[in-house]
Amino acid sequence: MNTAAATAPPSASSRLRLVLGVFKLRIGVMIMITALAGLAVTPGPALTLTQGLVLALAVLLSSASAGAFNQYYEYDSDRRMARTRKRAFASGALRPTPAWLWLMGALLAGSVVATWTLINGVSALFVFLGAFFYAVVYTVWLKRRSWLNIVIGGLAGSFAVLAGAAAVNPAVGALGLLLALVLFLWTPPHFWSLAIANQQDYAAAGVPMLPVVVGQARAARVVFLSTLALVTASLLPVGFGAGPVYLAGAAIGGGYFVYKAGRLARQPGRATAMGSFFGSLVQLALLLAAATLDGLMR
Repeated sequence: MNTAAATAPPSASSRLRLVLGVFKLRIGVMIMITALAGLAVTPGPALTLTQGLVLALAVLLSSASAGAFNQYYEYDSDRRMARTRKRAFASGALRPTPAWLWLMGALLAGSVVATWTLINGVSALFVFLGAFFYAVVYTVWLKRRSWLNIVIGGLAGSFAVLAGAAAVNPAVGALGLLLALVLFLWTPPHFWSLAIANQQDYAAAGVPMLPVVVGQARAARVVFLSTLALVTASLLPVGFGAGPVYLAGAAIGGGYFVYKAGRLARQPGRATAMGSFFGSLVQLALLLAAATLDGLMR
């Protein structure tokens, strides 16, 4: 056995991946796309290329700062969950020093100031609120205290939509508000599906996610009913100017998610829960793509 290779320090590329993993960039990209969808569905004067880039990067970086804080704050409890124990802070690969807090604060402050300066104050407020609700309201205040944690914390995605809509028109219109409502209703069945699949993890970490509080079978039924409410709400924009492209995306994606959530309700278990979780991702991807394309076509 080559002991030198076994004890060699990580390469620059692997360390970069480790650092980037702290910021939950995949989630950040999704949040950024929701902001751009809010931008696309809102009628009004087009943003300049610079303003569009500022909005996209501000939402991405503010989300990254909140995601990093989530891992920083929860590194100890993350060690008790199989799904999260390999995260950089939880595993000890990176030390949670105060310098990280300064970096997170700088990312958030820079995002808010840039949005305020180059777009408008209302959009900047929503950029801030998105990060605040995930980092403070969800992570610090609610996650270990109430099963409603992800319901209220889910407003983080809604604020991204509103940031995009307010970039065009600070008096956010019906389509922007309805799309924000859809994101609000999407988060609980999406996350509760994952929580059902990882129920033992959350119980071991002392996190009162819905399936830990009410049991797997009842939580699965709540996921199905929540999905029905989500899909119903996702069709409402058609009555406020959204076109056939949006309707097709909302109907197809919504139907698929309802099917997967229905399977979960009938046969609660890890496999059906993960099916419902991935179904939620398909639904959101189709909805956002359709909303963006529909908005660009108008």
